[in-house]
Amino acid sequence: MQHLAVKDVMTSEVVRVVPETGFREIVNLLTEFDITAVPVVDAEDRPAGVVSEADLIHTQAAQADQRGPSPAPPPSGPPAVTAGQLMTSPAVCITPDESVVAAARLMATRHVKRLPVVDADGRLIGMVSRGDLLRVFLRDDRSIRNEIVEEVLVDVRGVSPAAVGVEVEQGQVVLSGTIEPPELVPLVLRLCRSVDGVVSVTDRTNRTATGGERAPGS
Repeated sequence: MQHLAVKDVMTSEVVRVVPETGFREIVNLLTEFDITAVPVVDAEDRPAGVVSEADLIHTQAAQADQRGPSPAPPPSGPPAVTAGQLMTSPAVCITPDESVVAAARLMATRHVKRLPVVDADGRLIGMVSRGDLLRVFLRDDRSIRNEIVEEVLVDVRGVSPAAVGVEVEQGQVVLSGTIEPPELVPLVLRLCRSVDGVVSVTDRTNRTATGGERAPGS
């Protein structure tokens, strides 16, 4: 049982710019390719940073507005007009063999929406976004159930797969039947939750037969 790798979901055809690329050209690229950010690469195609719509909007927000209730704040320095001046750096990157879980955790901890994907030499080979990672939740229910039955339950020593009922609907897993010994239930639940595409896991096995039904994800 393995998670999908970043290389399985990343975008390989990457629009990129160099530090000298101008503001308007960046806007044109975002519009033309319907994207929200572009990596900025150096002469060896290594990511130096990322320019996103949020970086560009700062320039617009600093403009004078005759209709605004108050004047724009005075500029704190020279205007940012090139990718090198606009970009957020350093770029937070990931390698293609990392799992989608690792990518999601990196995005969450670094508060970024996308990651440049680099090879062993640090050169740009792709981009992975939040939307790319969410594609794992489009996995069909039958595939999820098969992985749980044929890999998770089979791999837990002492558990009889035939004794455990597995239902999956919209990525929501419900386990029923018998898991013996009961001490293995937490392990089985944890492994089921780690399967790509699983949204929640509800335990209705023998462990809760006398203590009520556990809520989804417990």
